[in-house]
Amino acid sequence: MAMRIGGLASGMDIDSLVGDLMKAERMPLDKLNQKKQTMEWQRDGYREMNSLMLSFRNLTFDMRLSSNYRARSTSSSNDSKVTATATSAAALSSYNISKIQKLATAATRVNEGAISKSGTKIDPTKSLHEIKDNFADSNFSWKPGSVQSETLVASEENQKVFKLKNLNREEGVQVITADSSVYVNGKAFKVKTDTNLTSSTLASNEVLVDSDGNITFSDLATITKGSSIKVEYAADKTVDKFAAATTLESVQLTKSPVLLNGSMTLTIGDVKYTYDTTNNNFVDTNGNVADAQIDSKGKITFQNGSADGKEVKVNYQQEYFTFDLGTYKSQDRLEQKFIIQGSESLNSVLNKISSSNLGLTAFYDEYSDQVTLTRKETGNHNEAGLEIDTGSNADGPIPGFINNVLRFGNSVESGGDNAEFTINGLTTQRTTNTFEMNGVTFTLKDTLNPSVNGVEPTTLDPSISVNISNDSNKVFENIKNFVEKYNELIDKIKSKVNEERYRDFTPLTDEQREQLSDKQQEQWEEKAKSGLLRRDSLLTNVLSSMRLDFYTPVNGTNVDSKYNQLSSIGIKTSANYLDGGKLQINEAELKKAIEEDPAAIEALFKNSGSSNSEQGIVNRLYETLTDTMDAIKSKAGSSNSSYSQYTLGKNLNNLSTQINRFEDRLVQVESRYWRQFTAMEKAIQRSNEQSMYLMQQFSM
Repeated sequence: MAMRIGGLASGMDIDSLVGDLMKAERMPLDKLNQKKQTMEWQRDGYREMNSLMLSFRNLTFDMRLSSNYRARSTSSSNDSKVTATATSAAALSSYNISKIQKLATAATRVNEGAISKSGTKIDPTKSLHEIKDNFADSNFSWKPGSVQSETLVASEENQKVFKLKNLNREEGVQVITADSSVYVNGKAFKVKTDTNLTSSTLASNEVLVDSDGNITFSDLATITKGSSIKVEYAADKTVDKFAAATTLESVQLTKSPVLLNGSMTLTIGDVKYTYDTTNNNFVDTNGNVADAQIDSKGKITFQNGSADGKEVKVNYQQEYFTFDLGTYKSQDRLEQKFIIQGSESLNSVLNKISSSNLGLTAFYDEYSDQVTLTRKETGNHNEAGLEIDTGSNADGPIPGFINNVLRFGNSVESGGDNAEFTINGLTTQRTTNTFEMNGVTFTLKDTLNPSVNGVEPTTLDPSISVNISNDSNKVFENIKNFVEKYNELIDKIKSKVNEERYRDFTPLTDEQREQLSDKQQEQWEEKAKSGLLRRDSLLTNVLSSMRLDFYTPVNGTNVDSKYNQLSSIGIKTSANYLDGGKLQINEAELKKAIEEDPAAIEALFKNSGSSNSEQGIVNRLYETLTDTMDAIKSKAGSSNSSYSQYTLGKNLNNLSTQINRFEDRLVQVESRYWRQFTAMEKAIQRSNEQSMYLMQQFSM
């Protein structure tokens, strides 16, 4: 940068002089920036109008739906026994229900009695292993092992083979294949354990699980990419490893262990110890006792620094049990195996049942000390037997947790009935009390003239009539809302194209802003933005086109000539031309037209055809709005458009280029002014020096 000398010799305020000169030079740049700002405001104005038209176009799309013109109302002669609702697809008709033999009920099984031992009461929040002796029947069928759960994700389409990732194969941990459950996106698959089976011999709902943790699905199974495969299984043991630490006082096992003689091994460094239940300690093969103690919670404490600096490994088992439950849905049997850890509570087990895909609600009542299982769905889905299957064979109930401990073995199932009724002379059944017939949804609330033990009632209550009719008020409200939204749209567009243009109010420059208060700036910009779309051809044309769409008669074979234009149904243009041609509704005429011929009103609005004259009003409006919105988008773009994709954007790009070039030129001009003033200062300085020299010579 050249050296600048600011009036030292001349005594002039060079900074102010250059600043004033640059103000004059900058005036064309200010005009370019103002032009750019005006263009951006204009673009934003177009986009605002496009957003308004988009909202109304969406409404015109919705008005194409038959439900807006075929709204149905229902009436029941006895709402306490039968109610109904109807969709637009329902025919205008009536139904006669003469008999409701019984309502649909959900199957329920209440266990045989109290599950707690006499004189005690179980705590459903405590672990089952802890309270096992408090049950009247403690036949849990405990098994040694380790309960695990793992979720895998299909990495490719139709993946057939998966492998468990958390199975500790280095320690020889294996899957107890019989105690496994596999779910794909929540759907249970039947687990097979015969290793002679292959993917080609498995059924579509079967899956093969082997002891090494391989999961193989049938070739017929459809598993999409990203599917969630949840596997719950029992392993033969758990192995916990703890890294060496300088000081190791205790470790906590990840699961609650079974403290049985020889069921656990503890390895400290290179020495292996086996658990001795008699003395509650660990002993090696030479009879040496480890300086370690374990409590019932699985915490191992080391004494005398016996584990300091050494790796610790614990090999152990839990106690767990399994049980199966089955239900039916539309004659299809649903089965699920539950694998329960001894550390889980009764509440936890019942929650698992309730949240499973079996469609059951399990509940324990502390007052009666009993458990119930209830189907979430009503109806009889298994005509051949029970809805809720707790497991049985030829010898009776299968022993175990459900049938023994919770005492469901010989419990009796109640409910699980279908609704039985007679409608229009036809006796039929449904699995639920709410059902659909021909677009009408009926809800049965109480019985009507039921026979008792095959004996018909001597006195019959009146049959229930359910009538389906047109909901004229609903259709009227839909059309009225559509007209109101149209009036709102044209009012906003009309206001925009009629805005006053204040040409003396241009966008403020930075210098001008500094001279005005915030309120003054706001008022100035309001006038500067006004009228930027005044008499815009795109907007004035869409107003004219929409008016034409509304008032051109609709022709076609489906259109009644009596109701082929808006004026014939009581919708006309306001007499006040200045309001932009808003529509006014004669409510009495419109309601009368809807009552007389709802199909004709529907055709007037949504008729389809190859020509504009055959198209209904909303179809015409949709096309008109789409064409206008496309034209505006081509001119002003959208929030996602780049400058190169629309006309105003290209113009803004050109302006930005001009502004950048002009700013570069101003830098050069300012440098030139400074060079010139600096040269002047230097010349004055030299002249002053010469004058002083001559004066010195004469004074001598």
